[in-house]
Amino acid sequence: MRRISTWFLIAVISLVSAAWLYAQADTEKAVAGLEQKWLESQKANNPDIVAPLLADKFVTTGSDGKVNDKAGALADQKNTKYTSAEYENVKVTVFGDIAIATGGFKGKGTDASGKPMDVHERWTDTWVKMPSGKWQCVASQSSTIAM
Repeated sequence: MRRISTWFLIAVISLVSAAWLYAQADTEKAVAGLEQKWLESQKANNPDIVAPLLADKFVTTGSDGKVNDKAGALADQKNTKYTSAEYENVKVTVFGDIAIATGGFKGKGTDASGKPMDVHERWTDTWVKMPSGKWQCVASQSSTIAM
């Protein structure tokens, strides 16, 4: 029986590890890109841009504690008008077919009830790679940052 050399095993393990790290970095970039698309939706005041990124069973908890499903979240976004919106410190961490994105949000405009708003929040989004291979957000939560 032939013995596999230690160096060969190290080389194979190194290649597999490098491929896994590359795939993870690629996923982080892809999910960060989806977060930017969500921001684009807010800036354009167009919930149709974000709608396909949200899973059918999407749930969100707003900084006011209100829980919404996908339809409610899209309705709120449709009625919220931003004059400015930006993200800060977006980070994505991948756990297999799940990715957790975190960041900050600053926005000004009018809320869904028509009242002026000036918000500064931290958010956490949970993304899942669906059986179709497409990444969708399944949960979102935001908290107000006290100024």
